[in-house]
Amino acid sequence: MTPLQTIGLYALTACAELLGCYLPYLWLKKEASIWWLLPAAASLALFAWLLTLHPHPAGRVYAAYGGVYVAVSVLWLWLADGVLPDRWDITGSLLVLAGATLIYFAPRTA
Repeated sequence: MTPLQTIGLYALTACAELLGCYLPYLWLKKEASIWWLLPAAASLALFAWLLTLHPHPAGRVYAAYGGVYVAVSVLWLWLADGVLPDRWDITGSLLVLAGATLIYFAPRTA
C-alpha cells in the first residue's frame, strides 16, 4: 500500500466513524429521526472493516489512526458544525499527524 493510499484509507475510515457517531448525536440532541440510526450502524460497521485493510499489526494501525481521527475531527468541526478551527486546533492536529506518521511509516526491521 502506498503512503497516499494509506492516508486516503485512514481519512475514509475517520469519516465513516465520525458519521456513525454524528447521526446518533443528531437523533439524541437535534431531534432527527430515529431512522438515522440505521445508516449510523452501517457507517460504524464500515469503519471497523476499513481498519482491517491495513497491512500492519492492529495496535499500530489503531495508534496511527488516532492521529488521523483527531485531524479529520477538526475538519468535521469546521464542515459539519460550522466552527472555524483556531490555531490551537490546527497546531494540535499537525502534532498528532506527525506522531501518526512516525508510528505508521517509521522504517522497521521487523
